[in-house]
Amino acid sequence: MREFFNDYVQTLETYIMFRIKETVGKLTPELSAKNRAPIMLSMGAPTFTPPKKVIDALKFALEEKGAHLYSTPKGEKFFRDAIAKRMKTRFNVELNPDKEIFSLIGSKEGIANFIRVMINPTMVKEEQDIIMVPDPGYASYKEMIKVSGGRAYSVPLTPQNNYMPDMENVFEQLIKDGYNPKKVKALLINYPNNPIGATATREYLESVVKFCKKHHILLVSDAAYTDMYFKEELKPMSILEIDGAKDIAVEFFSFSKPYAMTGWRLGWICGNEEAVQIFGKLKSTIDSGLFKVLQRAAAEILNSEEGDEYIKESNIKFKRNQNLFVKGLKELGWKDFYIPDATFYLWLPIPPRYKTSVEFADDLMKKSGVVVVPGDAFGTYGEGYFRVSIVCPEEQISEVIKRMKEDGFYFEK
Repeated sequence: MREFFNDYVQTLETYIMFRIKETVGKLTPELSAKNRAPIMLSMGAPTFTPPKKVIDALKFALEEKGAHLYSTPKGEKFFRDAIAKRMKTRFNVELNPDKEIFSLIGSKEGIANFIRVMINPTMVKEEQDIIMVPDPGYASYKEMIKVSGGRAYSVPLTPQNNYMPDMENVFEQLIKDGYNPKKVKALLINYPNNPIGATATREYLESVVKFCKKHHILLVSDAAYTDMYFKEELKPMSILEIDGAKDIAVEFFSFSKPYAMTGWRLGWICGNEEAVQIFGKLKSTIDSGLFKVLQRAAAEILNSEEGDEYIKESNIKFKRNQNLFVKGLKELGWKDFYIPDATFYLWLPIPPRYKTSVEFADDLMKKSGVVVVPGDAFGTYGEGYFRVSIVCPEEQISEVIKRMKEDGFYFEK
């Protein structure tokens, strides 16, 4: 059957989280039998119930006249107006809801389709359009680019560059590596970052905007985690807060992380008017818009006191989980590692006795039932690390530390 499918899709890997979930399913009976039932620290998804207000609004909207008819790929006007208001109150960014905002079936879908809009597909490497992506970075970025017929180029995020690499240096290295700089279509950034949790300063974002303008490169910002932070003075920014960013940038937002609405599949793209409108042409051919009821409920929560309080309380819980896990890791011998001020992730070095991140993750899962993500899933620069998602209840975090101690998972032993 393979001959019926295009060359691009045949190069794809199944998303790492689904591969992990399948493996865990097979191991669960064996692990449960030895009192090591799996504890999932792998999936980056809040486990809380969404805000009551959004659920109540959903129920009410089900009875609205016309609620079950087609919407529009662009999003209902009330939905786009709510987004514009949120962007103004949260980031002080002015947006035209009719021209600079477009609804998404989740930001993952949006980014994947936006990449399709940018790339002229070809299997000839020398002719492929290039998108620069963070490394370590969200595991799907490179696969999205590959299936669209383009090439990804890694932008290294390391402790040495404080996870904010000098883009002029990266661009020079790209040329030295034999890539054609004229083929670079876009730079994709993700702050706060998955998997590291790193944030970016205003000065750095200004430099990125300047870089993209200088080299005539589209700037694509994945802002899924901007509402997940622990210090008010370090509140993550929108790239659109930077003067002149709208000339060259678009940004993607999601309801999944801040409101624990991962299964609802809701998000938006905003920014440069021409880019948003071109993207909209593709969207109009492949979907008919979000369920109006979901849009109504989402619009209700977006600018509400209840929504803001929910985000605040969730962040307090995530910080408490982080403190608990960090304390346990230090007891296990982890000393020198990055503690982020945002997201629910910890990015940690593997113990030195392990050769690879996969070897460590497999051993931890098979012996202790603790499921983490090996760092190489996030890129070349992820090798030697693993990602922990601390979204589970505190008692499970305590159980993880207990198991690691009992099963000998000390950093050096």
